[in-house]
Amino acid sequence: MTLPLDAAVPDEFADLIAANRRYAESHDLSGFDGIAHAGVAIVTCMDSRIDPLRMVGLERGDAKIIRNPGGRVTELAMEALVLGVHLLAVRRILVVPHTHAVQSRRRPSPRFVQRSRRRAAWTRRGRSSTSSTTSAVRSPTTCNA
Repeated sequence: MTLPLDAAVPDEFADLIAANRRYAESHDLSGFDGIAHAGVAIVTCMDSRIDPLRMVGLERGDAKIIRNPGGRVTELAMEALVLGVHLLAVRRILVVPHTHAVQSRRRPSPRFVQRSRRRAAWTRRGRSSTSSTTSAVRSPTTCNA
């Protein structure tokens, strides 16, 4: 949703809207096609200290970034990855969990664990819904931000 330039902005958002307007004036990727040009998708934590592109030597436009608490491959993350593979030229998937995330310090409820195991059952049976040319890897070194 785009706010008209003369739209009333609540005070608590005024600084963010003003910064966004300045950013939009100098944005240099307006014609970007949306394809992951390096063929990479990165699942990582939503912690703003993590810079996933710089962490692996990529630039804007090279990868699709999926963020969530702890950098977990959830059902929603999996959906985004499948779309990335089939529509956005993703051929490599890097999972970078966040070792000090609040999410990883809490024990999930038994109900959550049971539902997660059912949803991820295809991974234990060796099936894949992605192309055979797509590879995935969990980062050997996690992000300790």
